[in-house]
Amino acid sequence: MIIEKFHIVLHQPEIPQNTGNIVRTCKATGSVLHLIEPLGFKLDDAKLKRAGLDYWHGMDIRIHQNWEDFLAKETPCRLWLFTTKADRLYSMVSFTKGDYLVYGRETAGLPDDIRLANPDSCVRIPMLGGTRSLNLSNSAALSLYEALRQTGFEGLI
Repeated sequence: MIIEKFHIVLHQPEIPQNTGNIVRTCKATGSVLHLIEPLGFKLDDAKLKRAGLDYWHGMDIRIHQNWEDFLAKETPCRLWLFTTKADRLYSMVSFTKGDYLVYGRETAGLPDDIRLANPDSCVRIPMLGGTRSLNLSNSAALSLYEALRQTGFEGLI
């Protein structure tokens, strides 16, 4: 039996500890992690490995050279682009297994060309005015768990 998984996509992540924390979240939920280059760190970075602890074994991590390579290899049916520049809240959409949750760089977010090419896929996490953004690993965790909640936490105990 094939179990459809959620996909976390990090577009050019810069901080190894954030990616390491997201590895742990993906491992705990059975989600696939996609890293779109260039990365702001090396995959053997000690900070990355430390943040991911012993969760690296058996992880489904896919590396993509760029956004176009990601789209060509994965052909995602549904993307959800997390950005502070969206009007729609992430809690207003209906997630389904197999969705790709996409996040941009810690310092710049998603590039305009990606957002503008997918306006109906853009969602945001609500925050107080004047707040620039949430931590990347926190954003990925809270939105993934909303998607899992909506799908009944299937397979999780």
